[in-house]
Amino acid sequence: MTSYMNRKDLTETIIPPQRREEISDAVRRAFDSIAQAAEQAGRRPSDVRLLAAVKTRNVGEIMAAVKTGVRLLGENRPQEVMAVASGLAQACREEGLDLGEQVGFHLIGQLQSNKINKILGLVSTVESVDSLELGVKLSSRAVRAGLSLDVFLEVNVSGEEAKSGCRPQEAEDLAFALAQLPNLVVRGLMTVGAHVDDEAQVRSGFAHLRRIREGILSQGEAGLDSCRDLSMGMSGDYPLAIAEGATIVRLGTALFGQRAYR
Repeated sequence: MTSYMNRKDLTETIIPPQRREEISDAVRRAFDSIAQAAEQAGRRPSDVRLLAAVKTRNVGEIMAAVKTGVRLLGENRPQEVMAVASGLAQACREEGLDLGEQVGFHLIGQLQSNKINKILGLVSTVESVDSLELGVKLSSRAVRAGLSLDVFLEVNVSGEEAKSGCRPQEAEDLAFALAQLPNLVVRGLMTVGAHVDDEAQVRSGFAHLRRIREGILSQGEAGLDSCRDLSMGMSGDYPLAIAEGATIVRLGTALFGQRAYR
């Protein structure tokens, strides 16, 4: 268990009205900012979806975002998924929503193979598949559980050693291999932007991911026609990602403020 989970109850459903309004206001500002960035890029605002990155946030905080219109949630760690899934599902039902259907629940952080069984049936999508080995294990256990699982191929377009993700030159072949695995559906590509101050460099990385996606779709291979989403851009760089074709932007700090715990 991560250390902050000993200090914060992620299952808590009640938050102060001021905190609820703070999150709602931030979500509304994010929707407006996303729409503006899309329009400036000559795109439709509806083409870009907001995913709330909810690391260290409790059920009450997460539901404040959902009640303001967020329909994609992303957890970083399997432990967090397990901690909040039941409470979130119940809270969504009370709003007439189904967690996993109307409200997508994604794992956006790294997944070790020994945690696969813990998140199957809880998340609708794993965005951090970066190897065929992990894909094979996900497929095998999804088959065993009788489930279909959406996945994204994570690509390390920045080349930074600290980042996970496959190498860009491997992405097309790996996407094809993942698409052949039973009970997996490849929905798109994911990346984390370069951790630099040079906006041109960050934007170049996002453009690279878009070109990889275009190359995958141009193959016309069976199982790859679903690989259309680009999950890229976070609180500090999402306008650049939208300009380069992001269909999902993953915002945490912009919605919930700075994290008290890591």
